Amino acid sequence: MKQLRNNVIRAGLGALYFSGAHHLLRPLLSGVGAIFMLHHVRPARDGAFQPNRHLEVTPDFLRATLCHLRSRDIDIVSMDELHERLVQGNFARRFAAFTLDDGYRDNLEFALPVLREFDAPLAVYVTTDFAEGTGRLWWTALEAVIAKAEQIDVQIGGAALCLDATTPAAKQAAFDRLHDWLRALPGEHDLKREIEALCAKHDVDMAALCRTLCLSWDEVKTLAADPLVTIGAHTISHCNLAKQNEGIAAHEMAVGRARIEDALERPVLHFAYPYGDREAAGEREFALAASAGFKTAVTTRPGMLFAENADHMTALPRVSLNGNYQDTRILPVLTSGAATAMWNGFRRIAAA
Repeated sequence: MKQLRNNVIRAGLGALYFSGAHHLLRPLLSGVGAIFMLHHVRPARDGAFQPNRHLEVTPDFLRATLCHLRSRDIDIVSMDELHERLVQGNFARRFAAFTLDDGYRDNLEFALPVLREFDAPLAVYVTTDFAEGTGRLWWTALEAVIAKAEQIDVQIGGAALCLDATTPAAKQAAFDRLHDWLRALPGEHDLKREIEALCAKHDVDMAALCRTLCLSWDEVKTLAADPLVTIGAHTISHCNLAKQNEGIAAHEMAVGRARIEDALERPVLHFAYPYGDREAAGEREFALAASAGFKTAVTTRPGMLFAENADHMTALPRVSLNGNYQDTRILPVLTSGAATAMWNGFRRIAAA
């Protein structure tokens, strides 16, 4: 099903490109700017089974994106400047910001050098348990479990399932089934229990994955020392805030922020919601981020920025640079706003 959706999206992006419709729609739909969302930036990996491929782009694709923005005379700004332009209504020039979620080591090793080539600011949202080396990258752990298994035995809803994992296609189907199940579990303790059981059964060290892939506090400090970099908050544990009671959700925001401020000895003014979709961030979470004093908070809801977003600073949409669609031809489609407008049913603001 996810592969079908990817194929449909790819076909839609291609249709917009080849029809030239994005050129006609740009004046109506491109808005005043955009916030680009990334996670990993690193060289392409080998292997037919890469279910988290959507979370990574290559340095070359990031470079191509930056070249495209420069060619369209779009300013690349920090989140502080983006906030200021929205508040002041300063839309004489279109602008874009780059944001990277979670706090991966490749942000320092591969993303920052590319962005330096263009003197382009970036914001990295750090999950503090990841920086501690104790976090649960459960989606990565699930990939590791299925990659090494030929069969996955699991109890879902009281039923014993035996999932085939002998071929790349079977592994992808197993991943999709288990990923959706884990995301839908009612609480973080349920997710923790189930992913830890899978890891124990298949000899996957989830903590070692975290230490290998994520920035340590020393590396966060190194990254933060670059004048192009803004460090933002991304909770303590990367939990689904909408599934927490209000006290726990507020605690995740506040303590995650405080830990970063203690480490860096500077204010943390920007926030990204883990997962960030409608099932993870809604009106309550937007209000909590505003009450916590964050200048901006970003979702994963797709969309361009319009003047009206100034009234919804803790519900900002982003444009995903998705690893499944690393085709430079789609960049003019993405910056035209046509793709996100179609996704949103041509609503300019989706902040509820």
